[in-house]
Amino acid sequence: MYAFISYHAIGTQNTVKGKGKLTAFVQIGEKSSYLYRLATYYDGCKVSAIVLTSKKGTMQSDTQHKSCQCWMRIDILTAVPQMIVPVVEASIMKRAQQAGVVQIYVHNLREYGLGKYRQIDDEPFGGGAGMILRCEPVFSCIERLQAERDYDEVIFLTPDGERLTQSLVNALSLKRAIILLAGHYKGIDQRIRDCLVTREISIGDYVVTGGELPALVLLDAIVRLLPGAISDAESALLDSFQCGLLDAPHYTRPAEFRGMAVPEVLLSGDHQRVRAWREEMALAKTRERRPDLLE
Repeated sequence: MYAFISYHAIGTQNTVKGKGKLTAFVQIGEKSSYLYRLATYYDGCKVSAIVLTSKKGTMQSDTQHKSCQCWMRIDILTAVPQMIVPVVEASIMKRAQQAGVVQIYVHNLREYGLGKYRQIDDEPFGGGAGMILRCEPVFSCIERLQAERDYDEVIFLTPDGERLTQSLVNALSLKRAIILLAGHYKGIDQRIRDCLVTREISIGDYVVTGGELPALVLLDAIVRLLPGAISDAESALLDSFQCGLLDAPHYTRPAEFRGMAVPEVLLSGDHQRVRAWREEMALAKTRERRPDLLE
């Protein structure tokens, strides 16, 4: 995997006067490639665009000059869009869309339902409790989307999928377009999973009413990693699990509150000591709460 990086040398520490915009190919590993998607600087210079590619070579001229501001498109299929829309229209996800970093589209499966009442579910063959999401509305919606553009993944949120981890989120943040299928009712017809779904993800060993909340969890985890989604890219890189450890404790003003003082090292102004303290605290917390991460 390579990253084609466009950056500016003027006004930086490594400046070569008059060079202006520079470009570089950087070879990166599959597991660490997301770091370059989050990067703000390369070789001490401010990065203006990054394009990931599987081959080293000269990019087409239109690629070199094209703005890479919009990193991803995410389509969400749901029977209950009113659970999704308010969240994607608030906070970081709203700002990321306004900045053109990501495009999020919510599709109401009932618009693809059958008959006068837009039926999307039915009783399970063989009997049993609950209702099953039918094939027709899901196939109609996904096939229409796939006819318009290519998608890297069609993800079904389900308790029996692979466990969601930070490394999985990092990998998904590198995709260009994905579909999230939020199931509802008892489940979805197995033929949807066999023919359309490319990946199944679980947010934990428990069951919630539908796939809308898990879809939002995955959506938020991905969007916050995209360049420009949050103001401080380093913040995303230092989150819990990014380096295999839980996060260190954090403090803000006042320096003392009800007899509880902030650790002296955080007030010292010595960045090397602060970094060492945070690493020590992160390791201690991980050893106490999640020793499995250290194995």
